[in-house]
Amino acid sequence: MLITGENRESPAPGTALLLAAAPAGKGRLIDAASVLPALAAVPADVLAGTAGAAAATVIELADPLDPQTVLTRIRAAAASPGPLHLYLAGQLHVDRKQRQLHLALARTAPATMRYTALPWHWLAGELKTRRPGTTTVVLDLVADTEAWQQVTGGRLLLGDGTRMYGRIAPARGRRTVVAPVHLKAVAAIWRSGARPPLAHLHEQAAAQAASEDAPDGAVLFGITPAHAPSHGPGHPVPHPSGHTTGPVHGYVTVPGPRSATAPVGGPTPVAADPHPAILAAARAGRHDEAAAAAAACENEALRAHGPGSVQVLHWLEVRADLARLAQDPARSCELWMSAADVRLGRQQTADDPDVEAAVDRAHHQWEQIRDAARARQLAPALVALRQRVPGRQRGALQLLQRRLEQLHGPRAGTTPSAPAR
Repeated sequence: MLITGENRESPAPGTALLLAAAPAGKGRLIDAASVLPALAAVPADVLAGTAGAAAATVIELADPLDPQTVLTRIRAAAASPGPLHLYLAGQLHVDRKQRQLHLALARTAPATMRYTALPWHWLAGELKTRRPGTTTVVLDLVADTEAWQQVTGGRLLLGDGTRMYGRIAPARGRRTVVAPVHLKAVAAIWRSGARPPLAHLHEQAAAQAASEDAPDGAVLFGITPAHAPSHGPGHPVPHPSGHTTGPVHGYVTVPGPRSATAPVGGPTPVAADPHPAILAAARAGRHDEAAAAAAACENEALRAHGPGSVQVLHWLEVRADLARLAQDPARSCELWMSAADVRLGRQQTADDPDVEAAVDRAHHQWEQIRDAARARQLAPALVALRQRVPGRQRGALQLLQRRLEQLHGPRAGTTPSAPAR
């Protein structure tokens, strides 16, 4: 779809290509297409990197079947003179004969890899023809064992003129299907109304994704610690989040609580991002410290932007997730309910994915509460929210009411039974 009017004096249109693909059936390692609704809700000019200054074209490819068709769409997008942002969610494999990296498509199988998957060098070849600095690739990929060796060995190259952000994680096994957590975090940040610089955006997304997902040794792209030793082109280097990060041309980052990010050659720094330090404190078990830092950030946002602002809402949700990490489900439930109330107060609809997510998380945390009295205390507010926001899980309100009846039953004690599933 083409978004904008016609203005011959405007800058060249930007293009965003959203490619989410994974094999159907047992070969699927990532639910790639699940991120497309969240990305599609982001304004087109934000996805395309034009920020309202020019036209924006968004192309969406959901579980495509044919690599030639995908190549044709990539080639057409790469031919545009304006900025190109390519978002890739999927999984990487190596073909048996030539040992080359491929991005799997919907019909990809190990025996037919060379004919049913997109060779990575096809993508690199199309992007190399573009003017340096006009191309940004955002990755959220899973790699099988052989592909992971190539990724960590520096074989994932797209050319010096292409900026790369995001993450590639090793597969967790044939039966484990993961979510594209990094791209979902990027979409959530943008949908909140925030527009941080790209390097800053992806630091925040990496921190949020890490709080949603167990550490998996992922390689992160988009920030290179300035003090880190060189590992050669394409090789990962340590990152303060506990993951690793691959180099990206054009940006450097000084990590730590007083870090600043700026374009190479430009002296203007960006304000320090508190998320990595807060997450590090939480993961180290310093939960009170992490909660206090997040509360301070929320208070600062409240003074700067006012109650009900997206900035305050963001830190409220960060605090809710920190309570989850601290294994305080009652507090987490309470904060997620507050976040849902704020979103509804901002005139977001009951079927808005962010509203549904807040209520779902509050419900999930409530189910983890082992103090029956505390669970009963929070239940009325949660039931009221569930009545307004039934969510997409069928029977969620009925499940909530059923467990509440159990809590009020004669055997209800300080340690209620596990919730019905």
